[in-house]
Amino acid sequence: MENFAAPARPIVARMTEAAAADPTRAVAFQGAPGANSHVAALEAFPDGLPLPCFDFADAIDAVREGRADCAIIPIENSLHGRVADMHFLLPESGLVITGEHFLGIRHALMGVGTRDEVREAMSHPQALGQCRHWLREHGISPIAYPDTAGAAAVVAELGDPKVAALAPPGAAAIYGLNLLAGGLADADHNTTRFVVLARAGHAAVGDGPWMTTLMFEVRNVPAALYKAMGGFATNGVNMTKLESYQRGGTFAATEFFADVEGRPGQPGFDRALEELGFHSKWLRTLGTYRQARARG
Repeated sequence: MENFAAPARPIVARMTEAAAADPTRAVAFQGAPGANSHVAALEAFPDGLPLPCFDFADAIDAVREGRADCAIIPIENSLHGRVADMHFLLPESGLVITGEHFLGIRHALMGVGTRDEVREAMSHPQALGQCRHWLREHGISPIAYPDTAGAAAVVAELGDPKVAALAPPGAAAIYGLNLLAGGLADADHNTTRFVVLARAGHAAVGDGPWMTTLMFEVRNVPAALYKAMGGFATNGVNMTKLESYQRGGTFAATEFFADVEGRPGQPGFDRALEELGFHSKWLRTLGTYRQARARG
């Protein structure tokens, strides 16, 4: 809790106490109260008890240790791409993806003075990236911080009119800041996709539509990825995301993260995964869950 700025600590303490009293309703999120992840937790779990955690690893640990029933974590943004930390933390977490949630993102500039006084804006690198054109146009320099609402708490603590925060509009009221500009994003489609992580998954029953997230590493032979993907084409299974990763300093992009429409138990899906497994060193399913938004 000491990692949070002083204005956030009493709020974090109250929320942590409430979650500890009923951990079956607790939903861990990364960031200070008022962060976009906090907003997503309230939307996805209206009866939940949001539990603020300073970083992603803390949120994952809260679920693994039973202090929260689940965590809601940002994984990608339509403007600024993937949230890189999560793609490395997910496979090592031991948790399962049980759902997803989409949140439209509009940032606000907030501070202790006026907009004309602002020279620097503090926020999470994702938020700064989503508003980089607006910041440049207004001559405001970005300052990276681990969390949007946490940046608002720091700005309140600093009390310097030259330093503002980019955060969700509600953070201004939480930390007693002035709203200096609102509706900020470099594109109208600015949306963040969150995934819900829990200790155990749920049986995939019904029509869906379903999404399965998986990771795999292809064999180090020519055309390995082409061969591994063949089963999806021949079985009519749609892959909506495929990203490569480098691990261990080898600079060999042979590890992949994928979202695939469908679920185990569907004949075409099972055949596609069987062929993928044949051409891979290893294959790990991270979760099967209902799509919150149809793809395509």
